[in-house]
Amino acid sequence: MNPEVTIRIAEETDVPAIAAIFATDILGGHGDAADPEALPDYLAAFHAITASDNETLYVALVDGTVVATFQTFVTTTMSGRGSSSMIIEAVHTHPDARGQGIGAEMIRFCIGKAERLGLRLVQLTSNATRKDAHRFYERLGFAPSHIGFKMKLK
Repeated sequence: MNPEVTIRIAEETDVPAIAAIFATDILGGHGDAADPEALPDYLAAFHAITASDNETLYVALVDGTVVATFQTFVTTTMSGRGSSSMIIEAVHTHPDARGQGIGAEMIRFCIGKAERLGLRLVQLTSNATRKDAHRFYERLGFAPSHIGFKMKLK
């Protein structure tokens, strides 16, 4: 049975729980940590995100506990006759909460929001090593249509 999931915009008090979720990611290689010493970095990022009109950070809760997080960006490009799209980023569910439908609930939330905003496209990227995540996204209707490139600067 799937738990009842509440999705809401993240609050500053959620930042330690979000950092702790990221710290469980062994594949991402982002250097995330649940250390109190890292908290100022996460708080600075939280403030930058909340100051943006085009970015939103969310949390998913089960029984009042933050168990997952994701971020959305709405961007407008000249291609597609000036259309707008949603990018879903930093989708993470705590390992103890995986397999319960929480990720699917978060992605459906994003799709519904994009539809209400009249956006033409919802897109996301996933680390090439995350084969289970790729199958998950394909089950939800996403198609692997592009190849992404990244260049780490620091």
